[in-house]
Amino acid sequence: MVKENMNSPLAEELNSIPGAKLKIAEPLARYTSMKIGGPADYFIEVVHDSALANLLRVLELYKIDFCLLGNGSNVLISDRGVRGAVIRLAGEFKRLEWHDENGEVHARVGAAYPVTQLVREAARKGYAGLEFAEGIPGTVGGALFMNAGAYGSEFEKIVARIQAMTCSGQPLEFSRHEMRFGYRDSHLPIGTVVTRVEMRLQRSETAGVAVKVRELTQRRKSSQPSGLPNSGSMFRNPPGDFAGRLIEAAGLKGKRIGPCQISERHANFFVNLGGAKAIEVRRLMQLAQGEVKRQFGVELVAEVKFLGEWPAE
Repeated sequence: MVKENMNSPLAEELNSIPGAKLKIAEPLARYTSMKIGGPADYFIEVVHDSALANLLRVLELYKIDFCLLGNGSNVLISDRGVRGAVIRLAGEFKRLEWHDENGEVHARVGAAYPVTQLVREAARKGYAGLEFAEGIPGTVGGALFMNAGAYGSEFEKIVARIQAMTCSGQPLEFSRHEMRFGYRDSHLPIGTVVTRVEMRLQRSETAGVAVKVRELTQRRKSSQPSGLPNSGSMFRNPPGDFAGRLIEAAGLKGKRIGPCQISERHANFFVNLGGAKAIEVRRLMQLAQGEVKRQFGVELVAEVKFLGEWPAE
């Protein structure tokens, strides 16, 4: 971890950026849905485009690696923390604008806007197309980046255009036909920072959209764990099967390593029973991968992203 303080040249330069707020050695557990994670060398929150562009230029000048952290779902952060900078978008990146023309609706959404809140806003207005995303715990930027999906649909089906920046702070824009999506991947250039997403929805009956959202909400609540910190699905579903089914069939439902447990409700969810460490989560993931491979010959691929400094294995 860096042993710098607010008086170091880099920290002073970061602190001088209007619209950016710096914290040194900031614990990250509080920013993740799993409630796990060590400190970031530099944790910077930015509230508008100019602040983000300036921040990225400074980090490039000092050759500091960075990563983005939204709502902290779908990530597992090392107990040792993250070297370099962790960027969190706020302020203008949480704005939502609606444009309704001739029955076709466009939503221009900041990358830091919560997905679940967006789904419910659309339902209240009678805009259809986002119902599948009900319950996805992350931000719009993260959901776009990983092409999040559920119940037979994915973000690629509603994206019209995105705005972004390069790792050096230069503006980027991609239309839908310029993008290449895959399963849980948007294939954006390495270092791309998504700032806004434009989605194409359809006008519908408010009652009908609301009913579908409620149905999917109830479906999630009945099948997924609630009340305990978790990161969402731990593994990608292998072709033609489900990771949760394979883990359960391997006899691992309810298995624990320390306070980390494979959920007794859904085996592709790992829950923090209180005080779990990232290394315990990772070891439980490795156990699940090993048993599924041994018993069924299937390689489970992690869906969560591993961030930070991990011990050699």
